[in-house]
Amino acid sequence: MSREQRGPNEKLGAVLALAGISNAGLARRVNDLGAQRGLTLRYDKTSVARWVSKGMVPQGAAPHLIAAAIGQKLGRPVPLHEIGLADADPAPEVGLAFPRDVGEAVRAATDLYRLDLAGRRAGGGGIWQSLAGSFSVSAYATPASRWLITPADPSVEREAGRHGSGGGSGPGPADSGEHVRVGHSDVAKLREAAEDARKWDSKYGGGDWRSSMVPECLRVDAAPLLLGSYSDEVGRALFGATAELTRLAGWMAFDTGQQEAAQRYYIQALRLARAAADVPLGGYVLASMSLQATYRGFADEGVDLAQAALERNRGLATARTMSFFRLVEARAHAKAGDGPAAAAALKSAEGWLERSREGDADPTWLGFYSYDRFCADAAECYRDLRMPREVRRFTEQALSRPTEEFVRSHGLRLVVSAVAELESGNLDAACAAGTRAVEVAGRISSARTTEYVRDLLHRLEPYGHEPRVMELRERARPLLVAPA
Repeated sequence: MSREQRGPNEKLGAVLALAGISNAGLARRVNDLGAQRGLTLRYDKTSVARWVSKGMVPQGAAPHLIAAAIGQKLGRPVPLHEIGLADADPAPEVGLAFPRDVGEAVRAATDLYRLDLAGRRAGGGGIWQSLAGSFSVSAYATPASRWLITPADPSVEREAGRHGSGGGSGPGPADSGEHVRVGHSDVAKLREAAEDARKWDSKYGGGDWRSSMVPECLRVDAAPLLLGSYSDEVGRALFGATAELTRLAGWMAFDTGQQEAAQRYYIQALRLARAAADVPLGGYVLASMSLQATYRGFADEGVDLAQAALERNRGLATARTMSFFRLVEARAHAKAGDGPAAAAALKSAEGWLERSREGDADPTWLGFYSYDRFCADAAECYRDLRMPREVRRFTEQALSRPTEEFVRSHGLRLVVSAVAELESGNLDAACAAGTRAVEVAGRISSARTTEYVRDLLHRLEPYGHEPRVMELRERARPLLVAPA
């Protein structure tokens, strides 16, 4: 559906000309972006002509998809006002703020949790579909810099019903949590929920139905506690547990391709980690931001975010934690094509890991990180640097142990192995690893894993006439046509 403006949309026409996109090309790009988000769109060149010449304004997610499609071609974010669609329903700013005041931080986080529910009730993915294309890596600049300057709030004690929290202007007496007195047992329940969610996510992917319970847990369980009454000690623990759950919600959204939702969850998770005075957890959130930025093609910003995680944790985090942060930095350097920097970061990550000991006070959220995981990410670094021999060496180690607990990681490693075999000229081995990867991908719900498979098939296109490749493509067909 569309509604009419007054006169032609000259701004949209001008930007399309600047980007060199035809009407048919824009329609195709918008339909493709919509399909990635589970939307069935049927725009064509006539639709685009109406947007430009008659000023028709498409409804729902379309304006944001148009901006995203043009932004991909230009290589930069395109705001709605630049293409004359600023009066379309704007993408909510909820979740993008990183307030200095802890009371306002509570409000920002709880508003985000409520928004997610409102979106789900709308059906078909809800509010996050209307945010399509609004991911902007620049939105991480302020949160990262404020966290670096002040990684902890002076006090988070709160009495519900009073104006303010921790010295700021927090939620007022109408808050739903004003009669809740929070204790350590409440925090323990949130931590238990986070631990369960981590296991489900690793085994079944971010799109598994159990994973969708994390946003619900944040809305139903965490939000009333944040709006309740607590001492500074209990409050710190509460903010830490909620930060873990919020980061998990972001990670699951990232894994299912909902980058806009992931970005907002990550920003709020970092703010909550600051309120918790948990510097390693804040570093973990920054590392997650870094991986997302790198995955989205912003490798330089990925380096910055990983180095921000490292900088504040020197002398604070355990050796294994520092190893992981350095590994994330290596991923960004490799994606940027900086081989020496990636190699140096990998060497440092391995050195930190060798210094870690069984009795170290490693955080529970780091339970996934082992030498196998180091090898898996090192293999991806060398894949990006086009060094297949190194990819094979590290992938063999990464695949050497059973991975029933980390099914998604196993699938990703198989795809990386297939790429390495292909680049080494071993088509049979590449197709064999690819077939195993498709089998694993079919057992989980992970848009990221599907994209890895899609990339492998793209690399195999020059060999499309080969029976082995044709068979692999046929096996992957149900996976690629299923909604992300």
